[in-house]
Amino acid sequence: MDLSYLLELGVNGALAGLMYSLVAMGVVLVYKSSSVPNLAQGALTMVGAYVVLFFSTSLGLSMWLAVPLAIVTMMGMGMGIERVALRPLAGRPIVMILMMTLGLDIFLRALAMTIWGGSGRPMRIGISDDPMFLGPLLINRAYAVGAVVTLVLFAVFVFFFQTRRGVVLRAIADDYMASWSVGISVERGVALSWAMSSLVATAAGVLWGSVQGVDQSLALLLLKGITVAVLGGMDSLGGAILAGLVLGAVESIASGVLDPILGGGSRELVIAVALIVTIMIRPHGLFGRHDIERL
Repeated sequence: MDLSYLLELGVNGALAGLMYSLVAMGVVLVYKSSSVPNLAQGALTMVGAYVVLFFSTSLGLSMWLAVPLAIVTMMGMGMGIERVALRPLAGRPIVMILMMTLGLDIFLRALAMTIWGGSGRPMRIGISDDPMFLGPLLINRAYAVGAVVTLVLFAVFVFFFQTRRGVVLRAIADDYMASWSVGISVERGVALSWAMSSLVATAAGVLWGSVQGVDQSLALLLLKGITVAVLGGMDSLGGAILAGLVLGAVESIASGVLDPILGGGSRELVIAVALIVTIMIRPHGLFGRHDIERL
């Protein structure tokens, strides 16, 4: 097989992997701030895309207005989810909160199906269809734009977690009771983490919607986002970026090599193997914090 073809697959796969990282960042932001695994991130991504389409097509607004309005709407939804569904579970076993986020995923999927139906809709955000070359390599322009957006948001959140508010969120994740005891508003901190996660979900929904259209399948990005988050470390933003790059490149090359032999499906196989092997060998991920408790 031509080496330049494999290199092209790897580069485009790495760029797509950064867009997976955008979904993973939403998972990491909630976990990093509240130690809650967020299984509703895929559904939030789908709903964010539909909300953008509502503002742009139903209300006739330009994308420059529709996207910010959708972000504000989704941030409010994220805070509402924390207030109504998750805050009453404070102090309960983590498995109950995990099941609640799974229930939210199912509910949001059903709600989107009821409101918008199951047919796919295009998301036109102004990305040109003209080919883009990096030397001899043909690069997917939409993936390149998505990669840039991911890196910009990554830099913003890295800076945020160096601020006082970011440190407070980390303290909340470490110990709810200790945070309450020193006067930290745990509820507000967790609500902020869900708002940030919803912001990221909207960005991911817009970018992935521009690639594959907007329909229920956007919610399935949760599997790849969770895999990237677990591989990189559930509390590591940098790990999510690196894991997305690696996983995207491996997935793309494996698809190019194995699909002609197997007849398809190798992308899902790579994701499944990566998730299972990571949990078996290194459950805290490449860069996640490995907590050791004294019994």
